[in-house]
Amino acid sequence: MGAPRMTQADKWKQRDCVVRYRAFKDAIRAACPEWPSIEASSVESLSWTAYFEPPASWSKKKRAAAIGTLHRAKPDRDNIDKAVLDALFDDDAAIADGRIQKRWAEESRIEIVILTAAEGC
Repeated sequence: MGAPRMTQADKWKQRDCVVRYRAFKDAIRAACPEWPSIEASSVESLSWTAYFEPPASWSKKKRAAAIGTLHRAKPDRDNIDKAVLDALFDDDAAIADGRIQKRWAEESRIEIVILTAAEGC
């Protein structure tokens, strides 16, 4: 889920894309209940891999061939990165390192790995 361009009206008249974006951020927070205890300034590296299920309209052969390969379609990886960081941190400017990937998989999901200063890299 990429981050939509927000407008002033989105505070009271919520467009579908904004509602989906906020639900995506809520799902990330719900899946990671320990996040509130992590300060952005203590993060050495934050990496994530987003896995996308191939469209149902693709043939079984095309779907099977895509599994595990790089996902080169929308949403853009920078939009997903913005959504992930916005969901996890109030001030994400301190996050300076990490790897981001998009891949095809049997099931859609996102895997996030955080290394903090206490753990070392």
